[in-house]
Amino acid sequence: MFNVVLVEPEIPPNTGNVARLCLATQSTLHLVRPFGFSLDDRQLKRAGLDYWEDVDLRTWDSFAEVQQANVAARYFFLTTKTKRAYHEMKFKRGDFLVFGRETKGLPESLLAANIDNCLTIPMHGTRSLNLATAVAIVLFEAVRQQSASR
Repeated sequence: MFNVVLVEPEIPPNTGNVARLCLATQSTLHLVRPFGFSLDDRQLKRAGLDYWEDVDLRTWDSFAEVQQANVAARYFFLTTKTKRAYHEMKFKRGDFLVFGRETKGLPESLLAANIDNCLTIPMHGTRSLNLATAVAIVLFEAVRQQSASR
């Protein structure tokens, strides 16, 4: 249904939880190297439970590779460095939802090059949310919109 991209994920349980979200929404999970863990990591496998073999998982050496393989796709970059809320966007099947590292987010250069496609999750009293939580919020809004348009 959608594509979730984690650029340089660092924390195995977050990635495992995102994998389960992708499976539950029939979305593809794209992981962009370098990872802060091995794909054989016990914590990663534990968070993903026994679903890993059913997850549509793609790994990439760079975000540029993702874009080159999916040239016609729409990309949305989640960041705290914009004012445009995710729920203002009308998502379409096949969209790519791009999330950055847990500790630093997406690279400034990537955000600057895609300023018109940057989205945020409005929040108060905190700088950021857990990566898996952020993915769930945006991904399920996109899924909700598809359900509502039927």
